[in-house]
Amino acid sequence: MSELIPQETIENIRKQTNIVDIVGQYVQLKKSGKNYVGLCPFHNEKTPSFSVAEDKQIFHCFGCGKGGNVFSFIQEIEGLNFPESVEKVADLSSIEVTFNLSSTPQTMSPKVLEEHKLIDVHEKTADLYHHILMNTQIGEKALIYLKNRGLTEEVIKTFKIGFAPVDRSLLYKVLQKENFSEDTLKKSGLLFQLDNSNWLDRFYQRIMFPITNFQGKIIGFSGRILEDESFDSSDQPKYLNSPETELFNKRFILFNFHQARSEIRKKNEVILFEGFMDVISAYMSGVKNGVASMGTSLTVDQINALEKVSEEVLICYDGDNAGIEATSRAVDLISAQSMMNIQIVSLPDRQDPDDYRMKYGNDALNELIRTSRDTVFQFKKDYLKRDKNIQLETDKLLYIDELLTELVKVSSMVEVDSALTQLSTEFAISKETLQSELRSKKQNYKNKVATPSFSENQREMVIPKFHEVKKVNQVEKAEMTLIYRVLTERGSYQHLLTKNEIVFIHDVYQELYLHLNNYIAVNGEVLVADFLNYLKEDQLKTVLINVTMQNFSSESTKQELEDCLLVIQRAILEQEIDQLRFEQKEASRFGNKELEGETTLKIIQLQQKLKAI
Repeated sequence: MSELIPQETIENIRKQTNIVDIVGQYVQLKKSGKNYVGLCPFHNEKTPSFSVAEDKQIFHCFGCGKGGNVFSFIQEIEGLNFPESVEKVADLSSIEVTFNLSSTPQTMSPKVLEEHKLIDVHEKTADLYHHILMNTQIGEKALIYLKNRGLTEEVIKTFKIGFAPVDRSLLYKVLQKENFSEDTLKKSGLLFQLDNSNWLDRFYQRIMFPITNFQGKIIGFSGRILEDESFDSSDQPKYLNSPETELFNKRFILFNFHQARSEIRKKNEVILFEGFMDVISAYMSGVKNGVASMGTSLTVDQINALEKVSEEVLICYDGDNAGIEATSRAVDLISAQSMMNIQIVSLPDRQDPDDYRMKYGNDALNELIRTSRDTVFQFKKDYLKRDKNIQLETDKLLYIDELLTELVKVSSMVEVDSALTQLSTEFAISKETLQSELRSKKQNYKNKVATPSFSENQREMVIPKFHEVKKVNQVEKAEMTLIYRVLTERGSYQHLLTKNEIVFIHDVYQELYLHLNNYIAVNGEVLVADFLNYLKEDQLKTVLINVTMQNFSSESTKQELEDCLLVIQRAILEQEIDQLRFEQKEASRFGNKELEGETTLKIIQLQQKLKAI
């Protein structure tokens, strides 16, 4: 597929790009030695097994095995083909290049092509709704409503907010002219067909908020009913979301994630809101690292996505009972599923963030989010008291017991000591007694954690420790060493060229060595990231990455190279001897004395040769 873009262009883009900068826009990376490490974006894990080697311009996950150069990473994480990944890398690196990818659809699989068509349907639908809102009389009342809520035209354009009119045939007429198939229209979830074969638009008389996937492509909508005296909305839900489709699954979606991701990484903090209007309100208040979980409960998949780009999470849910309960559930789930640090903003007077901004202004919401933060324990202290009458002895003792159970999970010794002091003063219980009870609970907690009970499926999901590389025998280690030295040292390559022929035990290393010879003959030097583009087979690419991630000494010696060649040579002889022994046994089993004698003589000769080296 790379024929669509000149090879010289691909190489220039790769050389002007730092893979750490690109990967860092998707993964929270930390420097570890000469490499960068983080949580793998391709599988769920709590311990980092994902490594980016800046000097080699490659990435590799020791957990799931994925690896490659910057184009491979973008292909994998964005779901793009190779030409599209090159274009994306150029865009992310602000490299001005003109591309012509008009023939790309012919290279896509049917599944990917269908996804592109569905995304195209959603993008065109968003354009239509946005145009109606901003430029037509039909959308005038919706535009006035939004402006009365404080939304500027700039914000409306940033979030591409639109309006679906009461006419339920408009969208179908527009999309029909675009020549989308009826099957694609049905799969989009934006329309449905009646028994009489007529089509109806799903959304009507609603302010429309486009929802994007993590790559910024529109895959669904959330529509808020626009109340109007000319339209009876009494039987309509206030909010209506796109149905579950091949593109749209609320379990994985976070509203505004794509737009907020760079700000989240910059601040190393993500702010969780309940609704998309809260996210937009925060945005207008200068808080641009906010996301929302589409009005549904937070999911493990969403937490996994957030943990890959941030170490801190601030929960800013509504201040009513439902919001407080949702906050408690989110705290428990995030604590169980991630290592992120959690803080909570509690809104006063049962308000949501959007209400608060409209009542007190943009600056006030910004200030509240910035300064009014509670720890998890502070939140739980208020939360656990809500349904109890502390004047009753039983409720008081239960409350203290629950608080101490929560306190076990607090790592800050200062916060623990402060909490115990507060409890001692509030309930007239000696601090020593509370400390004794807390120690007992900590011991029980440690015992529980030390002996976890895993199901069979959970056992299969255990992730290898970081840098836990597959064990290789001495022969394969020698083969890997030779490949590594050819990759990194011109002198080693020149020394090996003086040998008549280099023969490897494993075919994959033999093939890799031959490709290396050809590549060096043309290019003169080896850049691992560029050599990955040169290789076609996925297996060879995987082996190359594994070789480059080994912990070899910084410099080789001729003795090291000769020792590696000797190990391989001995292994070849031992392999030949094993084969001859098998043939010897077969000859004996069939009574072929002549063949048995010949193989025995060959075995003796090879054994003598083996002893001599």
